[in-house]
Amino acid sequence: MSDFVRLHDDGKARCLWPGVDPFYVAYHDDEWGVPEYDDRALFEKLILDGFQAGLSWITILRKRENFRAAFADFNPEIIARFDAAQVEALMQDTGIVRNRAKITGTIESARVWLAIQERGSFSDFLWDFVDGRPVVNHFRNRADVPAETETSQKMSKALKKAGFKFCGPTITYAFMQAVGMVNDHMVDCCCHARCAALAEAPRP
Repeated sequence: MSDFVRLHDDGKARCLWPGVDPFYVAYHDDEWGVPEYDDRALFEKLILDGFQAGLSWITILRKRENFRAAFADFNPEIIARFDAAQVEALMQDTGIVRNRAKITGTIESARVWLAIQERGSFSDFLWDFVDGRPVVNHFRNRADVPAETETSQKMSKALKKAGFKFCGPTITYAFMQAVGMVNDHMVDCCCHARCAALAEAPRP
């Protein structure tokens, strides 16, 4: 077993990054790296990754339910109609990250999401960057995991061209990891094989 996984009290080896915080470990086990194909869920995750820029992911994760309440469960059809008064209300909401540019960017991104949905699906738009199938990596050293890739650069460029905000190539790569477009669990992590098997399963 490599030095880049931690053996937990339940006997399972996991990536180092969630530590032993039960809340973070549950996210690591149940969500991170699991292929996500739902249009709305993908929108939520992309927006939250944008809010995370400059902060730790655990900070955003602990505020996720507050974000969901503030942004209508990340329903783009509702968010796209948010007006100036709602922006000001969000700026007073201590349960979320009160960044005006990111709040207004979320509204603009919701409108872009709707435009993409009219042409097909947001899920297909994103998954096409990996030819519709998760990329399974086999990293044993955390230092080998890239901060961005050529694919995340292409995704970032396409999202920006479409009108999305806060979607640089580092953000899009973190997004790809989280929604299972790439499997970046350490190969010795208990979740690597499970996510690799999901990558081979028929797409829902």
